[in-house]
Formats: sequence, C-alpha cells, structure tokens
Amino acid sequence: MAAIQGAGPFSPSPLAKSRFARIVLETNATRIGLHGVDFRSSFLKPIKAMANDCGAAVSGKNLSQMAKTVGKATNIVWHKCSVDKCDRQQLLEQKGCVIWMTGLSGSGKSTLACALSRGLHARGKLTYILDGDNVRHGLNSDLGFKAEDRAENIRRIGEVAKLFADAGIICIASLISPYRKDRDACRALLPERDFIEVFLDVPLEVCEARDPKGLYKLARSGKIKGSVLDFI
Repeated sequence: MAAIQGAGPFSPSPLAKSRFARIVLETNATRIGLHGVDFRSSFLKPIKAMANDCGAAVSGKNLSQMAKTVGKATNIVWHKCSVDKCDRQQLLEQKGCVIWMTGLSGSGKSTLACALSRGLHARGKLTYILDGDNVRHGLNSDLGFKAEDRAENIRRIGEVAKLFADAGIICIASLISPYRKDRDACRALLPERDFIEVFLDVPLEVCEARDPKGLYKLARSGKIKGSVLDFI
C-alpha cells in the first residue's frame, strides 16, 4: 500500500473532514480498469432523498421583498416554482447531491467518475459528470489557465453542479481544483450534506508515469507555464 498523507493544496478544510472521502492508492491491484485505485463498493450504495431535505416554502410576499443586485445586474428577484427540489427527488427516488473529485492530473479522476456513474446508473440512479476538460470545450471555452481563469473555471462548474443537484441529479465533478478556498466556495453553494469531497491520494511519481495528456513532460521541459507542477 502506497499513499501520500498530509497537507498541500489538496488537503481538506478542517470543517469538511466528516464529509471528506479519501481514495488510497493500491499499487499492486487493478480495480474497475483503473490501475492503482481501490474503488470501494460502498460508493455504490443507493442515495435516497430524506424527508427533511425539503425546506420551508417562500411566499410570494417574501419574494417581492428580495429584489437585489446580483453581480452587475440590478433588481433581481428569485422566482420560486411550485415544483421544488424535494418534488424532483421524490420523482427520481434519489437525493440530488454533488460528488466532487479532486487530485493531480493523471490521478484517475475522470476514469473513476465514469466508473462511479456507470455503477450508479446500473442501480437505477440518474447521474451527470462535469469533467474539467469536457466543460472547457463549451461553457468554459473562453477561459485559459491563468490563476483568475482557473478560479472562474471552478466557480462556474460549482454553480452548474449546484443546479444539477437541485434538479435531483447526482452530479459528479472531476477536476484538479487544488485550492481549498475554491472548493470551499463550491461547497458553500449547497446544503452541508449535499457536497461530498473525494481526494484521489495518488503519488506524484505514479501520476507522472501515467501522464495521459503529456502535461508532465511538457511542464518538465518548460514548454508550458501555469502547469500542474505549480501545485506540487
């Protein structure tokens, strides 16, 4: 058994420890086609909506008093629909939530996210994956890899993940997201029990040996700036 323990940018918030799932590297095993990651079957247990997941309704009178400035927009009022998250969860017979997978490039986030989605799908659960690279093909195609662009990339994915969870869907987000403050900002968008943070604790040498995108090789040769090596 080989594992990295401890701090670094991927360490969880102290307040999130009870909601932080860790996947430990196992170098001599193959699980679900992902060499080196022990994928516990407990991840595939059914996720059910709880009766107390339904919040109190907001009256129209209260809504009229909630006009405010949001970002650059003014006089914004939240319009509440009679079909809410609880109704959607009951229809789908599952609990909408976000499973946030973080870890170095090459740690297996995307592969594990797909395996988890496949396992839950086999159990009749509706999921959707927000993969860091995939989202950059569309919604976040205008963003680069400067510090502010990386933060905005994570912020947008967090907001979309929140919408999926509100729709009653199990949303699996898989992206490097190395900084605690960015992950905590996404966590704060949802109720406490609806954000599950998963850190793939895979040693750098294993990730670099895999190097599925060739990023480590490019970074070591100085051909790309603002690379994954910035997080080590």
